[in-house]
Amino acid sequence: MNDDRVPVFRRIIVPWYDSDRTCLITAAVMLLVMGFAACGLSVALESPAWLRYAWLPALLLLMALGVAASLLRRLIRRYLARAARHTF
Repeated sequence: MNDDRVPVFRRIIVPWYDSDRTCLITAAVMLLVMGFAACGLSVALESPAWLRYAWLPALLLLMALGVAASLLRRLIRRYLARAARHTF
């Protein structure tokens, strides 16, 4: 017996590193990293001796902002998709 039918109901398996809780924790950590980078940037801009190293905390701030924005966008999409499924 050859059963090559496509199943009607498929449950999507979300990996542990892509769960809602993990994404929220990672976004919160990125907010802490952004605060740390903002403090480093302000210190680097205050002192003329450290002015040429201001690129490092600025880069850290931009990367943390990118990761947090990506994660929050993913969570918002999931929430809206979940809300759309439950309205019917």
